[in-house]
Formats: sequence, C-alpha cells, structure tokens
Amino acid sequence: MLITTEKLQAFVESIFRAAGSNAGEAEVVAAHLVEANLTGHDSHGISLIPEYMKNVAAGNIRPNQVGGLVRRDGSILVYDGNLGYGQAVAKVATDLAIDAARQSGLALLALRNAYHIGRIGSYGEQCAAQGLVSVQFVNAIGHQPRVAPHGGRDARLPTNPVCVAIPATDRRPAMILDMATSKIAQGKVRIARNSGQHVGEGFLLDSRGEPTTDPQVMFDDVPGSILSFGEHKGYGLSLVCEILAGAFTEGTTIHPGNPQNGSAVNGMLMIVFDPARTSNVEWARREIDDLVDYVTASPPRDPAHPVLVPGDPERATKAQRRRDGIPVDDGTWKRLLEAAHELGVNFAD
Repeated sequence: MLITTEKLQAFVESIFRAAGSNAGEAEVVAAHLVEANLTGHDSHGISLIPEYMKNVAAGNIRPNQVGGLVRRDGSILVYDGNLGYGQAVAKVATDLAIDAARQSGLALLALRNAYHIGRIGSYGEQCAAQGLVSVQFVNAIGHQPRVAPHGGRDARLPTNPVCVAIPATDRRPAMILDMATSKIAQGKVRIARNSGQHVGEGFLLDSRGEPTTDPQVMFDDVPGSILSFGEHKGYGLSLVCEILAGAFTEGTTIHPGNPQNGSAVNGMLMIVFDPARTSNVEWARREIDDLVDYVTASPPRDPAHPVLVPGDPERATKAQRRRDGIPVDDGTWKRLLEAAHELGVNFAD
C-alpha cells in the first residue's frame, strides 16, 4: 500500500503520544522514522515502532527524557541519553556538538545510553546543513549480537554503522555516506521477513553457521547471523566502531558480561569540524565539484544506472515517495496497526 507523508506522520505521532510522549517528542521521533521511509531506508523507519512500544512497556525507553551533558572539557562533550528516545536525544546532543565546533572549529561528542538513535545519516545531515563536516561511529547494545566476525560461524557484533557527511557545494547537495558495517542491516532483514521475501545469497548464516537466504533465521529462538561487508575489512571497521562508540563513551560493548534485555541502546562517537579552519572553503567546494564531475562521468556498465555519489539514491527516492506515497508492505502494516490498536489508536483513512 501507498501512504502519503502527511497521513503517515500524523498516524505515527498519535502512536507516540498514546505511548506517553509529549507532542514535541512525538513529532521529532515520528518525523525521523517517516524520513527514513521517505529516503528509502525502510529498515530504520516505521517498521521499528512495534519493537519500540514493547520496550516502552518494559521500561527500556523513557519517554520525554533527552538526558544531558555529563562532562565538558573544552570542545569535548560527553552526553548521557538516560534511555530516552534516541532520535530526540541525538538531535539535542548533535546541536551541542555543532555549537562547540562553530566556536572552536572542532568538536568531539561521546554519546551513550540513547535508545536506538535511528538513521545515522540524519545527524550527518544536521551537521552538513550548518556547513560542517562530521564523522559518526555507532555501536548497539542491549540485545544479542547479529553479525559474525570474519571467519566465524556465529554472531559476535552488532551491525555498527559509520557515517561521513560533507556539506553542499555551489553545484552539489551535501554528500552523506551512511552505511552499516554488515552486508545488510538487521532492519532490512526484518522488512524481508515481514514481506515474505528472501534476501540475496551471501548475506546470512543460519544457526549452524551455514549460508542461507531465509530472513527468518535472524528471528528464531537460536538466531543465525549476518555477514560483514568486504569480509575482513567490514569486520575490522565494525570492531573499531564497537570500541570507539562503546568503550570510549562508557556506554559499554556487546560482550556477554554486559546486560542483554532485548532493547537496542546506542553509543555514538562523533567528530565535527569546520572546513573553513582547514582550507579555503571556496577553493575546496570547486575541488569537490570537479572531483565529483570526474568520477560520475565514468561510462556506466548499465546505461540505466549511471554513477552516483553518496546521498543521490536517497534524494531520488525521497522525491518519488513524496510524489507517489510511501510504500508499506502488508506484514509491516499489520504489525504497526496491532501496536497502535493496543494503545487505542486507529489509522484514519
């Protein structure tokens, strides 16, 4: 089915208000999730809501709680989310990092204890909109690991994403590289399961460590695992993410000595800097434009798929879905309606 952005936003806001969020928080969290669907990242969109509602009921999410600064040492910020909705927590923390970077040219944000901050690219976009470059490393705790280490048969790591955001130039919009270190995000596996589809070959292992295309293996009592992208390279980057975003934020890591209660708590280490402090910005923008022109002029192997740069697919998907509506598979929609019904919320056609 296809749903307009406005209708979906209103419906999702009503769910979060019914679950205890004030109007401002409901709007922020709903807008983040709907934006994920708009840009084609359905795995980080409304399909997460039933899981969120379970964790609110279990006390793993604290509505209307955005945490606060634990420590500030110059432009180094340590922020504790106190288990508030990550979309609201990380937005506030990123604003603080932006302000610090404007003042000193460089800021480091160590964020911990935020319940699932969602699509990491949104925080890169938040920085890029202010003319700042940012790099984000993220880990996730509170649940079982989902990704097998290179050469391993079972899951030992999360899907740990990395994001790099570069501000717009005179001729190009902002470049947002936002990627999981796994071959596929857990949320995309969930979407495949919800829609009754299989995933591609080379993405998953079953509980015995054997290759499979069945997404259900990630939801069995003894789950399977996802493979890292780029074999040892993705695995190495994921391990580094776990250390940077978990150990160096004091948010903890995913080893079994730390609690696992079925939640999804993120840590994030963010570096933000003002490119005007390292270069002549006008020159840098021209250099970026010339580089992108050169790279994207490569003759495509498939004429229907020209060379793109990070952020291009999301912008194209967003324009299409704003025009035609956001597609929602039957399985995801059924689970969403059930979660809403338990809170006394109905979708108005």
